[in-house]
Amino acid sequence: MGELYLVRHGQANSGATTEEGYDRLSDLGHTQAALLGNWMRAHEDPFDLVLSGTMRRHRETADGMGYAPELFDERLNEMEYFALVRDMKVHHDVDPPETSEDFVTHMPQTLAAWEQATINGVESFATFETRINDALTEAAKPGKRVLCVTSGGVISMVMRGALGLDTQQMANILLPIFNSSLHKFRIRPEGTFLSAFNAIPHLDPPELSDHRTHF
Repeated sequence: MGELYLVRHGQANSGATTEEGYDRLSDLGHTQAALLGNWMRAHEDPFDLVLSGTMRRHRETADGMGYAPELFDERLNEMEYFALVRDMKVHHDVDPPETSEDFVTHMPQTLAAWEQATINGVESFATFETRINDALTEAAKPGKRVLCVTSGGVISMVMRGALGLDTQQMANILLPIFNSSLHKFRIRPEGTFLSAFNAIPHLDPPELSDHRTHF
């Protein structure tokens, strides 16, 4: 049996209004990454392969954790959400989210429109799904332990495949994913099976409650 561990990046620049502006860790994001790396070295066996998306926030998270990826794969990069936000305004007259509550409503609407191809952003929903599945199918093999640093949308897409989720369910899985959270899957010849979702053991101590973030 193989194991696939997916890590969401630490908190990024959540006040940004562009992809480039968002794509860097906050001071708290760096701290979250370091805490996760310390916890994993104390509690987890070594990995056979370490992967990362190519985004700055992925690379900074892996570095903060103390892991050196052998491969940086752009297929593990996040959806370009700001492009989808733009298309929702242009094609559906849906305003960009301004608060976290707005985001809770906006994300399911956006994913549904994207899957139905009434918006496209910089790539289709099908392309996003296929590139993630292809990258992880190549990497995750029975008998191997693989660690991948990526983003929440990628993790929710893997969850979609493992659990057979529809797009509304995928959005509901995506929204509560913590920064620097850990997600584990068992890889068997017959498929990929979830064994842990949204774990933040490195942030469990009560004094770290203010380190638990979603955005």
